[in-house]
Amino acid sequence: MSAAGGAGPHRPDGGGSFAHTVPAVRAQVGGLWLGLVSAAVFATSGPIARALLEIGWSAGAAVTARIAGAALVLLVPALVQLRGRWSLLRTNARLIVGYGLLALALTQFAYFSAIAHVTVGVALLLEYLGVVLVVLWLWLRHAQRPRRATVAGVALALAGLVLVLDLTGAADVDLVGVLWGLAAACGLAGYFVLSGNVTTGLPPLVLAAGGMTVGGAALGLLGLVGLLPLHVVAADVTLSGASVPWWGALIALVLVSTVVAYTTGIAATRRLGAKLASFVGLVEVLFAIVLAWLLVGELPSLVQLLGGLLIVAGVAAIRYDELVGRRP
Repeated sequence: MSAAGGAGPHRPDGGGSFAHTVPAVRAQVGGLWLGLVSAAVFATSGPIARALLEIGWSAGAAVTARIAGAALVLLVPALVQLRGRWSLLRTNARLIVGYGLLALALTQFAYFSAIAHVTVGVALLLEYLGVVLVVLWLWLRHAQRPRRATVAGVALALAGLVLVLDLTGAADVDLVGVLWGLAAACGLAGYFVLSGNVTTGLPPLVLAAGGMTVGGAALGLLGLVGLLPLHVVAADVTLSGASVPWWGALIALVLVSTVVAYTTGIAATRRLGAKLASFVGLVEVLFAIVLAWLLVGELPSLVQLLGGLLIVAGVAAIRYDELVGRRP
């Protein structure tokens, strides 16, 4: 109808921006779906890793095998995507190393160190404070001062996370565990910020593969010096009441919980931005509850469902802030 009416791309009512708006909206919707997929597959790591731990694997061995195995899987596809453009690795060496050490090795090592001193729920809550650190980083480093909607989103999401984790205040928390949990939060914030860097020209798959290589090597080194115990047991594991070979569980941990999770997570962050993607990542907790229900029969309580609603409200508030911030 616009062609029949003679309207061109310079309409005074701004209609000419439609051609630019549609691709942007599609990118946002695609990023949201990628973020949800990433959160869902990330959530599978808990039950799988727990099954390995129950037969005698150490946490350090599970996470090192997870990251190093993913690095091997991603190596060939990453080389194909590079297509001989080795200069991308040289110019982005600091990003790759930082991603591997901060977003992968530090986060995993700090989290497992935290749960040695505090409960898993407290450790998870401390780690997910990384979403607040993302907002602070964007404010201090890039002068993206949070609006009221962002502040409200932070409050709602964190309050919802507390309810989802069902923290009652009865947990025994010590300072060492808190510090390790905050270190994990820094690593999580680094994951979202580094993943959202779209100016490097580095394909997401290459960033993931490079980071996995660096992170796996760092965790392996921690194991060699005795800071990260590495114990492996070759026995069947139990998942959803079925007996599964340990190597089958490990393959799932590597391919689904790591390769798919990180590649889709990086792609989602580049479409949504670090701030919004970090809050979408909170949905991982909800997926973890659903998987716990399906695999071990743990039903979420009404308090946890309320927490889920608060998290969704927090994400919506951040999304509103993003839209308002882009208005001319």
